[in-house]
Amino acid sequence: MDFLKDLDHFSIDASQIDKELFTRFDVKRGLRNQNGSGVLVGLTNIGDVVGYEKKGEEIIPCHGQLFYRGINVYDLVKGFQQDGRHGFEETIYLLLSGKLPNSEELEATSAYLSSLRDLPSFFTRNMILSLRGDNIMNMLARSVLMMYTLDDRAEDQSHINIVRQSLDLISKFSVITTYSYFGMRHLSQRKSLVIRHPEPELSTAENFLYMLKGDKYTKLEADILDLNLVLHAEHGGGNNSSFVTRVVSSSGTDTYSAIAAALGSLKGFLHGGANLQVIEMMKDIKKHVKDWSDKQEIARYLTKILKGEAGDGSGKIYGIGHAIYTLSDPRAIILKEKARELAKEKGREDEFKLYESIEELSPQVLADFKGNDNAKVVAPNVDFYSGFVYQCIDIPKELYTPIFAVSRIAGWCAHRLEEVTFSSKRIIRPAYKNVWGRVDYEKLENRK
Repeated sequence: MDFLKDLDHFSIDASQIDKELFTRFDVKRGLRNQNGSGVLVGLTNIGDVVGYEKKGEEIIPCHGQLFYRGINVYDLVKGFQQDGRHGFEETIYLLLSGKLPNSEELEATSAYLSSLRDLPSFFTRNMILSLRGDNIMNMLARSVLMMYTLDDRAEDQSHINIVRQSLDLISKFSVITTYSYFGMRHLSQRKSLVIRHPEPELSTAENFLYMLKGDKYTKLEADILDLNLVLHAEHGGGNNSSFVTRVVSSSGTDTYSAIAAALGSLKGFLHGGANLQVIEMMKDIKKHVKDWSDKQEIARYLTKILKGEAGDGSGKIYGIGHAIYTLSDPRAIILKEKARELAKEKGREDEFKLYESIEELSPQVLADFKGNDNAKVVAPNVDFYSGFVYQCIDIPKELYTPIFAVSRIAGWCAHRLEEVTFSSKRIIRPAYKNVWGRVDYEKLENRK
């Protein structure tokens, strides 16, 4: 007898809660208000996401804005791109310190991060290459917990020690990620095991591509990967993984446990895996839409996707719409322009135009499908173009979500620093209302 299958030991009914009860008890399901906005649960100095304006309870769509420590991400990106340099190291400094670095501070930060990147040989051999796995996010989380055992000040929660731990984690994430990929590939795909040591003079983006591809990457590829890292580094305290970081940190636990928990959150397909869903959707669209320049044919197929008659049957156009942004996602706008350059370099301009057509057509297709009165204002989010960019760079799909982690670790560490050290901290403990009811205890001999 199969204990789990043959008897009704663990009925799914015990885990079901009637949706109507959330309304009856005025419970904010998913910590969302009725109008879709997030429930205000905290204060932060770090990131600010602006996707709409509020007039009373009414949500007024507006073009999205993203701020890191009060600086518009448009201005941040424009600044380092005009200087012809990469910006992720500058972004790390900004998020952790609260200010932009001057030239000497930026140079010192880049050098310090570079000095920390190399992993101990026994760590690479025992934790990554021997204990392999089929998912890099789990290998990354396991490696983070192993770093706890190597830190003789792992439990020290002074501000400067958490900064030290943060920079160490940030520096090593790209290395652990690429080594984990090659270990997984060697085990499950029987391909060559490749280990390249990081080069001290390279930026985080350049090192990632070097460790993954050797010298076979272009300047534009490195520039656009750096841009992706900057755009994904922070997104306010309310995104799922940053909120997890704060919840876990509020309990008083160590840095490594908090970051491992954040990785578990980001692994979820509703958070970090969205661009993979876009890629699969686009693969299906490219297969079934015969003329990529025929907007009517594209619109008809998008309608079939919404009806659940095409794609994965979910009824979703992946990469279109966002929980906060309405008229536009600033990250998507910034990334799209570089993606256009990359498409030209790689000879994939027709495919890029298909993406643009879907971006253009989806809002009206959604409005027609739902009825204009119920249609939500939507625009492409950053995931819509990021998967296309990774494909153009020849980054394996197994690395899409881990690259997100390589970037967002900067924001997680900033939120941990704030949660642990601000003067009004309290353990985060929201309330849940029990709706199971009361049941009498029965003696064992009377139970059926």
